[in-house]
Amino acid sequence: MPDVSFLTSRWRRWLLVYLLALGVLAGPAYTMYVHYDFSHSLDTRSYLSMARGEFEGVSITRRYRVLVPAAAAVVAWPLEQAYARVWPQRATSDWPLRLAFYVVNMALLAATGVVLFETCRLYGATLAAAALAVVAVLCSRWAVYTAGLPLVDSLYLLVFALAFYAPRAGSGVALVAVLVMGPQAKESFVFLVPWLLLFGRPALGWARQLGWLVLGGALAMGVRYWIDARIGAPPAESVSNALDHVHNITYSLRRLFSVKGAGEIFSIFGFFWLALLAGWRGGATARRQWLQPVGWAGAGLMAVVVVHMLLSGDLGRMGYLGAPVFAVAFSLVLTQKPWLKQQQP
Repeated sequence: MPDVSFLTSRWRRWLLVYLLALGVLAGPAYTMYVHYDFSHSLDTRSYLSMARGEFEGVSITRRYRVLVPAAAAVVAWPLEQAYARVWPQRATSDWPLRLAFYVVNMALLAATGVVLFETCRLYGATLAAAALAVVAVLCSRWAVYTAGLPLVDSLYLLVFALAFYAPRAGSGVALVAVLVMGPQAKESFVFLVPWLLLFGRPALGWARQLGWLVLGGALAMGVRYWIDARIGAPPAESVSNALDHVHNITYSLRRLFSVKGAGEIFSIFGFFWLALLAGWRGGATARRQWLQPVGWAGAGLMAVVVVHMLLSGDLGRMGYLGAPVFAVAFSLVLTQKPWLKQQQP
């Protein structure tokens, strides 16, 4: 019989980290799910409409991000049956669909937590430091916002986490998932492609990356064609909408270099940023121990995140895409601390 003890241990570790991630997210995200005022967010109303199969009137910026709304629609059906028995007055409202988004986004963000944990371990972090890095990332207000509301950012964050994980792990499967899901997660995935072609080669060569990217792009274009044909939208409309985002750069730069912008950046990971400050103040040798492993791959991914921030104008929410790099840096700083050092298994 083959020795499967390693696989058993790995799967057990993944399950424990997944449960840890769910535990960190569930309470705060539930409060967001129950009490959020939807009149404040056109995004959430748009994704609820898409989950109901209603694309007419949905902004072209969000219209083609169908994977999470489709998953929520599937999860909502059994929830509607349960609501019909427990809360009949809510069964025909948006409550089952809102709960479905909560369930789907929680599942995706918890999976992201597992990927971040494994990435930190691959970079040399201890078990404790990697687990604390997951907690630090999922304590963000943007994690609560993403998990508790009908939004699609959870899938895009998972794409970024897998993208940073795949080259370090040499995982072609993870990179294929990125290339297939990415084009449908968000249109701005196009800015991640050069990074993948440059740094993703340990997991998958250029030729194979391009082949899977063509498949992912074809699936995304098929979805676009189906939606445009259904609502009678001209295909060129999406091109002009994408170009309009360039106008956000000036606004984003003004906001970034302001007190409010600094506060928004700080709010991404809050006081957990102080761990990196402590790592920076530890001296040149200590800095090299966590900066060098992150390296050009981490710097390049953060450059991609900055492009997202400038084009969207939403500095905090897009800055949260840098969570994989932050998690690794955070975990490596903690790994240097004597009270977290332990024997590596």
